Amino acid sequence: MKAERAARILVIDDEENIRKTLRMILEYEGYELFEAASGEDGLEALRQAVGIDLILLDIKMPGKSGLEVLAEVKQLPFSPEVVMISGQGTIHAAVEATKLGAFDFLEKPLHRDRVLLSVRNALNQTSLARECLDLKRKAEKHYEIVGRHPLIQTLWKEILKIAPTNATVLIHGESGTGKELIARSIHTNSLRAREKFVQVNCAAIPEELIESELFGHEKGSFTGATEKKSGKFEQADGGTIFLDEVGDMSLRTQSKVLRVLEEGEVQKVGSSRIAKVDVRVLAATNKDLREEIGAGRFREDLYFRLNVVPLHSPPLRDRKEDIPLLVDYFSRTFAEENNFKPRTFSAGAMEVLVRHPWKGNVRELKNTVERLLIMTDRETIEKEDLPAPFGKAAEGPRSDVSGAKTLREFRDMAERDFLLAKLEANNWNISQTARDIDTPRSNLYKKLEQYGIRITAGVGEAVAAPSDEEGGEESPNSEGQDGR
Repeated sequence: MKAERAARILVIDDEENIRKTLRMILEYEGYELFEAASGEDGLEALRQAVGIDLILLDIKMPGKSGLEVLAEVKQLPFSPEVVMISGQGTIHAAVEATKLGAFDFLEKPLHRDRVLLSVRNALNQTSLARECLDLKRKAEKHYEIVGRHPLIQTLWKEILKIAPTNATVLIHGESGTGKELIARSIHTNSLRAREKFVQVNCAAIPEELIESELFGHEKGSFTGATEKKSGKFEQADGGTIFLDEVGDMSLRTQSKVLRVLEEGEVQKVGSSRIAKVDVRVLAATNKDLREEIGAGRFREDLYFRLNVVPLHSPPLRDRKEDIPLLVDYFSRTFAEENNFKPRTFSAGAMEVLVRHPWKGNVRELKNTVERLLIMTDRETIEKEDLPAPFGKAAEGPRSDVSGAKTLREFRDMAERDFLLAKLEANNWNISQTARDIDTPRSNLYKKLEQYGIRITAGVGEAVAAPSDEEGGEESPNSEGQDGR
């Protein structure tokens, strides 16, 4: 196991005796020391030394004062914690140093125990800050938008224009296209990036509870309200709230959301008190809200409030050139997170993935890649490793309609191929396919039996269509139904 390196501390003080004292105290405890006799030398040492974890900085020095150095240090990205040292110990100096971001304040003469306590606390703070930064980077990577297609490049330009403003954004697009990633990217690149990003899936919350989730409730305001609860809008105060599937909100809830957008006010369920909130609202939907307005299910005034800046999340079928890039990204990310050996996809396997319709969009692609990485043992994933409806089992033999001798034979061949294509497009889901082709599920099962198409646990196997001699006689329901 690799040994953890000693913490590196930079001492900036014009008094040599102070530097010697600190060196004796801190090197005895195993810390690695760097020294500078002036503010200018200290800043240069900070630039030259790698991985300084803490700075001990004298306030009063010739040239640049300690407060001036502190101000410059705090402008650096990922700056270390700074503990100030002063022989004059005034409250005014301590207050100024704290305002500029100093972690602690030590008075001369220095006492060993006090120095070590301050150093340990500051280093613990640095360690926590780095852990938070690592977690943030991992989270941002998890929500990264990947793609080089012009549609994605245009989307990125729009995000970067919108992000620094407080404009309300309505993101529309199919399920699985990455609407949440767009919302998080807007927040991450906004002036509110250090504040909370609160997500609410409006479709996942029962109608009778969504008001409580969004606006909070008072104790006893309804059955089950055993304690006071703050709502998502209050939790997001100062930051961003993302209302996913906003088209699934009830009209009553929509009116309250409209009030937040217009007045910046929220009112808990069961309370008469109105609270002010400062929240940026991002919303997303896979529904056509204009149709919902026409049907009386969505408020037109709320639509116009949400649709200040509309963004479209493109479906995967419109940017198939990005599929190899996405496959590589999901493969590398999954391997890193799960300590898997990295895998590659053969040209044949990639070609099949690119041709697939991806009705579930990027989410479906991600799930498919992860399943392949788990279930495939070889280093290169081949075409035959792909699950139905991608692999050979799903492809099955297709009918050669040019060889049909009768109209009925031609019709049966064409109908069988039509059903196979629809099953593949719906991931071999019987109910979904039946809805897609507008036929009862029972009739679809009869057709699958008639044409020798077998479905087992979500995997399809298409065998050769039976001839008349092999039991391919007409089923009782085949006439007059024309495939429905």
